[in-house]
Amino acid sequence: MFTGIIETLGRVTNLKLELENLHITVESTFTNELKIDQSVAHNGVCLTVVNINDNCYTVTAIKETLDKTNIGSLKVSSIINLERAMKLGDRLDGHIVQGHVDQTAKCIHVEETQGSWLFTFKYDSSLNNITIEKGSVTINGVSLTVVNSKRDEFSVAIIPYTYEHTNFKTFKIGSIVNLEFDVIGKYVSRLNTLNN
Repeated sequence: MFTGIIETLGRVTNLKLELENLHITVESTFTNELKIDQSVAHNGVCLTVVNINDNCYTVTAIKETLDKTNIGSLKVSSIINLERAMKLGDRLDGHIVQGHVDQTAKCIHVEETQGSWLFTFKYDSSLNNITIEKGSVTINGVSLTVVNSKRDEFSVAIIPYTYEHTNFKTFKIGSIVNLEFDVIGKYVSRLNTLNN
């Protein structure tokens, strides 16, 4: 379980394809605090630490993850958002994030406003995921509030702190991001599908 509050940025140092699995080695500032078998969210994708070496650790993404997220498009030197699993008893500063990405979206608009940025994303609505105005959504692991919600697109406003401390600063039109929709919204959407 995660909160969607990014702890730090990581840098991909190595990628190794083995059959249908991708082993991803990441350099991070909290590697020395990690243990084998620990869960870490990478751009919002929960992956298990399988190896630790100095200031780098390795996780493995299976085909399902590569098919449904932007993890398969990582390159050596890619900058990724990182968050360790939350501790029981900590404040929940974002919202409940499972680390299970629902689908990807494409950035279709970036607008710098007076002191913040507005990012608009388009996604495949045939998968029955929804956003609502002022509801929560996770983009590359970042817990955000939805503005301008439509059937297949929505926008988020990014403050300077979030822009500087996440990989939002690397997004441009055409960037592919991971989406995890609010878990309550997913249940409501599924109930509506079953009842129709």
